[in-house]
Amino acid sequence: MKAVIEIDQQKFHIDLSKPIDISIPIRNNEGVNAWYVDHSKIEPQQLGDWVGSTEKGAAVNFNQIQFNPHSHGTHTESIGHILSNAPSINKVLNEYFFRATLITISPIQQGDDFKITKEVLEKALVNTIIHEALIIRLTPNTEKKKAIDYSNTNWPYFTKEAIQFIVDHNVLHLLVDTPSIDKENDEGKLEAHHTFWQTDRKTRIEATITELAFIPNEVEDGNYLLNLQVAAFENNAAPSRPILFNFI
Repeated sequence: MKAVIEIDQQKFHIDLSKPIDISIPIRNNEGVNAWYVDHSKIEPQQLGDWVGSTEKGAAVNFNQIQFNPHSHGTHTESIGHILSNAPSINKVLNEYFFRATLITISPIQQGDDFKITKEVLEKALVNTIIHEALIIRLTPNTEKKKAIDYSNTNWPYFTKEAIQFIVDHNVLHLLVDTPSIDKENDEGKLEAHHTFWQTDRKTRIEATITELAFIPNEVEDGNYLLNLQVAAFENNAAPSRPILFNFI
């Protein structure tokens, strides 16, 4: 199936028959994990002697799900993640299609840390049109990212200057394949988050961050149409399923 869409008075042809899913699903007692919590749980609901499982004799499968959106699977978050009395992701994200730029970069090592710096981004984005959504795939990129426990791993993170560079290029939706754009243990400073949402000046309430995505290696760097949908939770973050489509 093919479609024609119009963005900023320009018409684009999209191949809808080949969606590229860059999400990691929430699973029962396995899958990706972060922030020192147990794995997600998907288990039959029990009500007295009744167990919501057809294997246990019930007429239906009736599961209860326990998870943390920041820890388990791909999720998208709003400014409410770091500020009080801020709108939920369900209220912030009310458009769902964006032009997106996908790039692959290698963090640089400084001491025990692996950082995504402004200089790394500048090099990766030279002669590249940066759209309103930016997807960043880090190397090495293996299937292990779908099931790793990131707790106490000191994952690669973005410097404040790198995020300001992204903001200066009018990126509203940032998608990464790590649990956070900030250092795992930064004493609660969250400099990258605060810089992305510009909390010390005119806040960018409409902006979002998607974390724990997974972009397969066969997906080439370049420009895509991004469909960014989140589950309808009135919360600062919710599970999401970003889908890419090729322009033709």
